[in-house]
Amino acid sequence: MADYIMDLRRIVGKRPLLQVGASVICVSAAGEILLQKRRDNHCWCYPGGAVELDEVVEDAARRELHEEMGIKAGQLKLWGVFSGPQTHYVYPNGDEVSCVDIVYTCHDYEGTVKPDPSEVEDFGFFAPEDLPQPLSPPIAHILLKFAEELASDRRG
Repeated sequence: MADYIMDLRRIVGKRPLLQVGASVICVSAAGEILLQKRRDNHCWCYPGGAVELDEVVEDAARRELHEEMGIKAGQLKLWGVFSGPQTHYVYPNGDEVSCVDIVYTCHDYEGTVKPDPSEVEDFGFFAPEDLPQPLSPPIAHILLKFAEELASDRRG
């Protein structure tokens, strides 16, 4: 988590914060989605995290992908911006956020997936019609929408 968010937490405690997130959904050449199982809530999600002060959102997405999964993104394509009650979340430690998640897709990443063990307990590539469960609550609706579109595209 960014120092900025941690600094705010010292002031506001567990109360809700507006948080801007930058995320990347990586799709393999076989059309599978790279997911990670979070260490904090033991749920599956795509890589992403908080945008730091004055950080360019696309740079934040690249940084989070590299920090969490050890790979570098090539071209990123903005897929969508998501907010509202479905992205409101209380972390297992009690910190509450209302997240605006800016989600990119990436089909050309490089490197070998080497997850950060402090954040990720498992990972894998999954067919869009066979996603693992449980999905992380604040991104479940986003990921399901993406998977539905990807599966539809694969069917032709």
